Amino acid sequence: MRIGQPVRLIADIYGKKIEYQGHVAGFSAGTGAVFALLPAQNATGNWIKIVQRIPVRVDLDPKLLRTHPLRVGLSMQVEVNVHDHSGPTLMQATPMTHVTRTEIFDGQTSAADTRIEHIITANLGSSKAKTLAAP
Repeated sequence: MRIGQPVRLIADIYGKKIEYQGHVAGFSAGTGAVFALLPAQNATGNWIKIVQRIPVRVDLDPKLLRTHPLRVGLSMQVEVNVHDHSGPTLMQATPMTHVTRTEIFDGQTSAADTRIEHIITANLGSSKAKTLAAP
């Protein structure tokens, strides 16, 4: 697979009447037992080696996603057209930014840091707290 290759997806929830179009946007490191703290049990009869699975990020057409939204956990049938070799390989690709990054908790984190500093100051005194907080 190469970045930029066209992808066709069909979601089980909508069936073949809705076909999503997209392209390979990037890859992540392999997943599975060798990367996990606790390896998954394989009691399903699925004998694919876990280390062979590589997460592939696909950018989809946002207009179709607005009219037919997807939900986490849906099954998808995916076809990647691997005939186009013009895109960069994984080794040539620039690292992806984290699209799952959120700033929703930044305010809570800041408030917690302020509260912790206040507790330390109250318990140790301001001069001791300043020396403790210094790097």
